[in-house]
Amino acid sequence: MVSEKDVAHIAGLADIGIEKEELAEFTGRFNEILDYFDILDQVEPGSRGETDLVNVFRDDVVEASLPEDEVLANTREKEDGFFRAPRVM
Repeated sequence: MVSEKDVAHIAGLADIGIEKEELAEFTGRFNEILDYFDILDQVEPGSRGETDLVNVFRDDVVEASLPEDEVLANTREKEDGFFRAPRVM
């Protein structure tokens, strides 16, 4: 169990400004989170049930792409068969 003093100390280390009026609320939430960790600690490793794993992804299919001149037809700036873009530094 974490006390308000502990929460104030942790908030100071993390450079989080918590007002004194908020300490009780944050302490309660902090303790709720730690309670969830206690529940997770009680789960047995490997206790997950049997599941049938299925690959939901489709196989890749190679298809012909558009011709270069058709791809570059709508650009004003092209160079050596590529779109020309401004330099980014």
